[in-house]
This record gives sequence, C-alpha cells and structure tokens, in this order.
Amino acid sequence: MDLSDAKNIVIVGGGQAAAQACASLRLFGYEGSITLVGEEAALPYQRPPLSKAYMKGEMAEERLYFKPENWYQDQNIDVILSMRATKIDRVKRIVEIEHGGELPYDAVIIATGSRPRALPVKGADLDGVFDLRDLSDVERIRPRMMAGQKLVIVGAGYIGLEAAAVARQMGLEVTVLEMADRVLARVTSPVMSAFFETEHRSQGVEIMTGARLASLKGEGAVAATVLADGTEIAADIVLVGIGILPNVELAEEAGIACSNGILVDQDARTNDPRVFAAGDCAKRPLVHYGRQGRLESVHNAIEQGKLAAAAIMGKKRPVEDCPWFWSDQYDLKLQIAGLSTDYDEIVVRGDPESRKFAAFYLRNGKLIAVDAVNSPPEFLASKKLIIAGASLAPATLRDTSLSMKEIAAAAA
Repeated sequence: MDLSDAKNIVIVGGGQAAAQACASLRLFGYEGSITLVGEEAALPYQRPPLSKAYMKGEMAEERLYFKPENWYQDQNIDVILSMRATKIDRVKRIVEIEHGGELPYDAVIIATGSRPRALPVKGADLDGVFDLRDLSDVERIRPRMMAGQKLVIVGAGYIGLEAAAVARQMGLEVTVLEMADRVLARVTSPVMSAFFETEHRSQGVEIMTGARLASLKGEGAVAATVLADGTEIAADIVLVGIGILPNVELAEEAGIACSNGILVDQDARTNDPRVFAAGDCAKRPLVHYGRQGRLESVHNAIEQGKLAAAAIMGKKRPVEDCPWFWSDQYDLKLQIAGLSTDYDEIVVRGDPESRKFAAFYLRNGKLIAVDAVNSPPEFLASKKLIIAGASLAPATLRDTSLSMKEIAAAAA
C-alpha cells in the first residue's frame, strides 16, 4: 500500500528508530504532519554511550541527542514528550495518549523499544539496585559511582562488561556475576569469552561464572548479594543486566501479530498495512540468514527507520546491510559483523595476546560473522563478504601476510 498521500503520521517511541523515521520521511519528501510521542522527558538520544562515555561524565546530555530541539521545529515535527501512548484504534485510525488525547493517523510507526528484564529475586526493590537502560537510570547511578564503592553487576553481557570497565576506570571495586559458565555466553564464542574474562580480571574485576543469584540483602538499601550456595558478596551498588524484553503490549492490544517482537515484513510493515514497527520491538526478516529475528542494535534501528519511511512514501526499498554491533571496554573496541548463531567452525586471525585479532565464524565454509578486536579492516571487509555469501578457506583467513583487502578481492 502506497501511503505517500498520508496527511498524518504518528510515531510512537522516542529512540533511534523513531528519530531516523522522522528524518527519513522528510528526506523522502513527506510534507504532511508528523507527531512523535515519547515516554521519556528527553528528545530522542543515543543509548550506547550510557554505559560508557556518559556514565563516566565525559559526554554532556545534549551530545546524546540525535537532533537538537530546533531541528524538529524546522522540520515541522510535533514532539510530545513525557507522554505514553495507551491504545492504537485501528478502526478509527487514532492513537490514544494519556489524559484523553487522541492523534489521528494515516500511518503509524511503532518504535517502542524494549525494557530491562526484571531481577526475579527478593530484595530487587532495595535502594541501590539499578537497571541501565535510559538517561534517568544513569542520572541515579552516577552520583554513587565513587572510588572505593563496591559494585556488583548481575549479568555478563555487553552492557554489564562495559559498565564493569567504566567502574574500574573510576576506581570502584567490581564483581560480575554470571549464571552461565562463561561471560558473553549468549552472544559469542568461547574464544572471545576467554579473552574478555582474562582482560577484565587483569583490570581487577572479579568475575564469578556459574553464579546463581538467590537474593539481595539490606535494610532499606542493598548491602550484599547472596548466591544460591550461600556465598555473600558485599555491595554498595547492584547493577542488573540480564537482558531485555521487547515492548509489544501496545501492538498486541491492537491486534497486531507478535511473537517475541512485533512481526514485520522486509519493509517494516506489520499485518496491518498502515502500521509499521522498527527497532528493538520488531521481529524482522534477516535477509542474509533466511530467518526472522530481533536485533538490538543501532544498525537495526537506523535501517528499519529508513525501511518504514521508504515503504510509506512508495520509495525503492533501501539496501539492507548485514547486522553489525560494537562494544567498547577499556581500550578495546570490539566490532561485530553478522550473526554467529549455528557456526560450525571458528578461525582466529592474529594473536589474542596482542589485543588485536579477529574470530571468523563459518558455516559450511561460508562466512556468517566476525568478532574483530581492535581490527577495523577485518570488520569492514567481513561486512561485504557476509552480504556476498562468500566462502573462505580457513588457511587464507589465518594468513596475516595477506591483507583483508586482498582476501576480499580474491573472494569476489
């Protein structure tokens, strides 16, 4: 359905996907009304720096914003902040918001993002226990991030390890608890897990794997974490990073198809041709992997914001990149291209002890993903090779006398 003659577009959500949809709609020539409804008090902003530069106080809040306030004014975009959308009425084509407001739409983009998974133990509501998802979380945590404080992080995913790195650099005593048998167990290989465990331990972080949290103790404020085996670990602050859940409730209540995310097609369109979904909340076709999935990344939010805007405007579908991610820990930049799920071979290029290497993931000889530590050429070349569906010989990848440009050219 070509909706380029739409008079009113409502975007529900205030993150990267929402901001990108606004920008792309105007870029593609949409001249009608755009209204963005966001629950937070801040304009749409970047989330990755929250666990890094912003946490350390090295970035002002204004630098987090995708666009300044005057840009929205210049683009004639109505921004409604600190307001929750409560219902999408698909029959009347109205988005209902708190306090009785109604916003008519010809097309709506749901970009409601995700929320932290709640810690299911006694004491999770004590003072000093935090999630790390939005600006308000960081504002509450940062005053407590003082040298000598004891920080316990529950969950050794990227966010948890990034926060651990920042906290050590700020002089806190840091313990990381991970229920799995290694850090980053859900997102990478044992090779990369071992490398990052070694790095964090060398920086003074205590990492406890196979650690099942039973409860949190304290009188009003957290004082200790208690493991299932009875071990107690003193804590002034507890940071919870055990994953996120997509915010699909608004869509589900409107009868939009959902399954661990709002189901969308390649154009970010739901089962209602006037309703689109983008970002963390959407479950999309992963065109380079032949399956559907949710991607929690900057790349995904930007790409789906563009896809939704292009579909609304009847424009040619933008080219879809392979998924990419990154993580900054100490002076290490981990750049990830592709999805390593179901790999059957790992090829390591370079020496992990040099803190500059890459792990390539192959399935049936075809490159499906790479984890590149301080190795931008490996990351950049791999993005193109993954999109091309290139098959690569392990011996070629290991051969550091060949540049990645040479390897990519030979595989073309």
